[in-house]
Order: sequence, then C-alpha cells, then structure tokens
Amino acid sequence: MIKTIVIGAGVMGASVAYRLAQAGAEVTVLEATRVGGGTSGISFAWTNAHNKPPKPYHDLNVAGMKAHAALADEFGATPWWHGGGSLEWEAEPDRAAQAANLEQLRSWGYAAEWVTLRQVEELEPDIDPATIGDAPVAFFADEGWLDPVVYAHAMLSAARRRHGAKVVCGARVVDLIMAGDRVTGVRLADGTQYEADTVVNCAGRWTNEATHEAGLHLPLAPTVGFLVFTPPVAASLGRVVRTTVVHARPDGAGRLLLHWNPTDATMSFDTKLSPSMPEARDLVRRARQLLPSIGEVEPEAVRIAIRPIPGDHFSAIGPMPRTSGYYLAVTHSGVTMSPFLGAAVADEIVRGRQRAELADFRPARFFN
Repeated sequence: MIKTIVIGAGVMGASVAYRLAQAGAEVTVLEATRVGGGTSGISFAWTNAHNKPPKPYHDLNVAGMKAHAALADEFGATPWWHGGGSLEWEAEPDRAAQAANLEQLRSWGYAAEWVTLRQVEELEPDIDPATIGDAPVAFFADEGWLDPVVYAHAMLSAARRRHGAKVVCGARVVDLIMAGDRVTGVRLADGTQYEADTVVNCAGRWTNEATHEAGLHLPLAPTVGFLVFTPPVAASLGRVVRTTVVHARPDGAGRLLLHWNPTDATMSFDTKLSPSMPEARDLVRRARQLLPSIGEVEPEAVRIAIRPIPGDHFSAIGPMPRTSGYYLAVTHSGVTMSPFLGAAVADEIVRGRQRAELADFRPARFFN
C-alpha cells in the first residue's frame, strides 16, 4: 500500500485525498488551520468553463463540471453543489467579445444560448429589468456554484469513514524531508515528522511554504478577490448572475454573495477589512440596483481571497521535476476542477496511469 501525505484540506486537497484513499493508498491529510480554512472558504465558487481558453484548459473545467454532477450517483445527494446555470449581460463595449465567446463555447459543445427578457424574468423575477435594458442576455445551463467547505468536509468524511484516511488539522508543513533527490516525508512547525512514499502538495497559495528548497518552489502569480456578504434578504435569486452592475449569487439562508471585478483592482493583499468600508457598501448599493426587493441593507461580512494561480495562469498538476516522491496539484478554478483532478491524480499516483488531459499542465514547464 502506497503511503501518501496530502498537504492542504481545501477543495483540491479533499478531492485528492478521497480519490487516493478510494484507490487503495494510505492517506494522511495535513492541514495548517481547518478544513476549508484557506482560499476554498473565501471563494465566489462559480463552477464553469465559461471563458477559459485554450481548448485543453476549457476541457479540464468541463471535466470538473461533469465530475461534480456525477457525484450525485456516488453519494446519493450533493447538497454542496447548486445548479441552475448562470446569466450574463455586458455593457456595450464588451458585447462583441461576449458574443464571440458564446459562439466559441457553442462550437465546443458547451451549453450556451441567448435568452429573452421574458425568459430572464421567469428565471429571476426579482431582477429589475431596467438593469438589463437592451443588453443581450446569455444563459449557460450547466453552470452553478459550490459550498466549498461543505464539499471539502464531505470528501474528507468519506475518505475517513469509507477508506481509513487520517485528517490532522493545525498541522502546518514547513519543510520536506529529503533522502538525496527523493522526498520521504514532511516536517511540521512543531517538529513532528511524517513519512510517506509520495507527498501531494495541494496547499494553493501556500504551496511554497512547504519547503525551504527554492529549487522546488512553483512560480505563482496570486490575485486578489474581494467578496461581500449580505444578511438574509428578501430576494429569490437562484443562480449566478454576472451583470453590468454587480456579480451575485445566493449563499444560503437568504444571504447573497457579491463580487465586482473593478473593485478587486482597488484591493491589495493587506487591505484592512470592515463591513462598513466604502467598497463593501458600494457592492451592496449595486446589488440593490439589480434586486430592489432587498431594500436598505448593510454588508454583513467582507473577505479577501488570495487566488492560488501558477505563474502562467494555468494549472500545475503532476510530479515535480528533478526529484521523486513529490507531486503538485495547484490551480485557479479548483472549485470547478477539483473532483476531476482528484481522480486524475489518484490514477497517476496509485495506478500509474498517465492522464493525457494533464499533458499541457505539468509543473515541469516552469523548470525546463
């Protein structure tokens, strides 16, 4: 039985751990804080392959969407995943690009179509039609959103109960243990050591903190995402909507989760956060334009996510070159791709099958 350590218990680490354990590996998950306590728990969590060229990267995301749907057969229910598709309309300067993207997606077999204002009103009756005006509206039927922490907990619970995996929280990995050019385990901040045949690093933006060896550091280009949460409000929003005033989705118990790309650009990694900050109030004001029924409401919470993006903005999945026993699984869009990537990583590590879908996304490209 291959002994594996998975670093990180977000959506990627949980998916990888579940599939490794299911495939017969002895799995120990080491998480620095708590399950979903990193970027996974601070995510807009839109599952999509919406505007993700080139085709191989698009295909990875589609595979992730299909894997999410397939979990219903395996688990009986998937309360962590919410379908319903997504709606999108753009301001005039961006409509040509929107139309070109929609046609590209349709040529790739993706569910993408134009819908009428009447159809929008049937899907989302609380949206003020004035915010749409004469804008063409696109609908992407297979998209949805995820409760990332609920998902990660479900995968890890299944890994433990069904397959004997161990999950250790409060276990911050600070270095790899090496024997020559082979990784043989990890060392924690408190000095505890764990041995393994293979270490799989799913630590996202903290990937490089797991080793002092600079030659094993992955080039990263993290970006900031600013999210605002409302209290429970009187709106029946049922899906992801990306509009000319705000991006929004439901977040359970009547709350809305709000995001706006231009606001991201005003934030830094160390921005001091408060629900009363002007940027948060602005997003709620924008949401009120879109959904007047929410009334006068103040932000309940704000968060900043530091997205774990490899240096060229594409996934880094595979063995680290010039060493053995060390495998990386680091990506943006982990919320979408994680159930597929978990199975693919298990195939490669436990079953020795090279997954062709990952050929363009190997970490080796950064080290040649």
